[in-house]
Amino acid sequence: MLIDGRIFIPDFELEWQFVQSPGPGGQNVNKVATSARLTFRLADSVSLPPEIKARLLERLGSRLNAAGELVVVCHESRSQSQNRREAGRKLAELISGALVVRRKRRPTRPTAGSVRRRLAEKSRRSELKRARSAPPSADE
Repeated sequence: MLIDGRIFIPDFELEWQFVQSPGPGGQNVNKVATSARLTFRLADSVSLPPEIKARLLERLGSRLNAAGELVVVCHESRSQSQNRREAGRKLAELISGALVVRRKRRPTRPTAGSVRRRLAEKSRRSELKRARSAPPSADE
């Protein structure tokens, strides 16, 4: 499987399972194993360079199970071949999305107009709440 034209995951690192689908298909669902489950052992992969593997482990850590496997399940179609293609596409999308290097956020200061609007809204709300309160008694 080729991902983003730069990462290749050989087929022996991918494990496919096909089971009966809970999705659409009528009586066909009860007879044919159309649901595709694709398992990729990210921690044990020998085809990925160490720096890419480290970035994937960091970014996809919440998607990995206890064994360090990335599991993608697809049962949207009645066809096993379509579910297989869709599961492969989902895995490639997950991996390519995790490899994108995010730009570091540069903090900015609020504009003078936004500060002025924020303070005006605070004053308006304060006045509104003060108007709701009980009027001062004659004793005070």
